[in-house]
Amino acid sequence: MVLLPALGIVAEIMTTFARKKLFGYKTILYTTFATGGLAFVVWAHHQFIAGIDPRMANIFLVTTLLISIPIAEILFSYIATLYGGSIEFRTPMLWALGFLITFLLGGVTGIYLGSSALDIYFHDSYFVIAHFHYTFFPIAIIGMFAAIYYWYPKMFGKMMDETLGKIHFWGTIIPFNGIFLPLFLVGMAGQHRRIYNFQHFPDLATADLQGIRVFATVSMVTMLLFQFVFAYNFFVSMFKGEKAPANPWKSNTLEWTVPSPPPHGNFAELPTVYRGPYEYSVPGNKEDYWPQNMPDRN
Repeated sequence: MVLLPALGIVAEIMTTFARKKLFGYKTILYTTFATGGLAFVVWAHHQFIAGIDPRMANIFLVTTLLISIPIAEILFSYIATLYGGSIEFRTPMLWALGFLITFLLGGVTGIYLGSSALDIYFHDSYFVIAHFHYTFFPIAIIGMFAAIYYWYPKMFGKMMDETLGKIHFWGTIIPFNGIFLPLFLVGMAGQHRRIYNFQHFPDLATADLQGIRVFATVSMVTMLLFQFVFAYNFFVSMFKGEKAPANPWKSNTLEWTVPSPPPHGNFAELPTVYRGPYEYSVPGNKEDYWPQNMPDRN
C-alpha cells in the first residue's frame, strides 16, 4: 500500500518534534497489518455502478467501511502522541501535521463514497476528485516533503533554510485546500468530473458555481508557483546551506548517530541497540532524547 511508507515517515517526525514516545506502538503495528489485509478486498467499490451484482456490492461496501477502522486507530494514535507533547513547529513537523489533517478529511469523505447507495450519485463527480486528492496528495506529496525536509541534513550534510521551508509549506497547504474544498461543493451540486464547459452541458455543470471553479483554478496556479520556493531551497541549500551536525533534530534512531552525510559503510563499527526508537522525555533522564545506541546515562 502506498499509505504505509507515509505513515512511517509521519510517525518518526511526530515523535521527534513532540518529544514523546509513540502512543500505542503495538496497536499501530496490528492495525497496519489489518489495513494491509483489508486492502486486498475493497477494490470493487470502484465498480458500484458498473453492473456489479448488488449482493457483491454489499460485501465490498462492508469491507470498504471496515478498512476505515484500523486507519482511524492509527491516526488517533498519532493525535494521542501529540497530546501533552512539547511540540516544536519546525518545517518537517508542519508537513507531518499537514499530512494528518488533510488525510483525516480524505478518510472522512471516503466513508460517503464507500456506500453503494451514495456512490450512485457521487460517482464520476468532482466530489470523487476532491476525496481522491485529500487521500493521495498527503500520501504521495505531503509525506514526501516531510521526509525530504527531515532527512535532508543527513543526505547532504546541509540544513535547508527554515524560513523558506515554512513559506513553502503554507504556500502549498493553503492553496491545496483552496483547490479541493470547493470541489466537494461542486461535486455535491452534481458536476461531472469530465465536463470542461458548463455552457455545453448545463445539466452536468451548473453555471451558478463558476466562481467556485475560478477560485479553485487560481488556487492551483498559486500552489504550483510556490513549488519554485522549494526547488530554490533544495538546490541552493545543497551548496550554501548551514553545515548540518550529526543529529540536528536530537532524534533517537541510528541514522543520526553517524556524521552528515554518512561515510562509506555508514557505521565505523556496528552499533549496539539498547532500546526502541521512541524513548523521548524519559523521566529521570538528563536530556529529553535517548539514542538507541547509548547506554544508560544516569
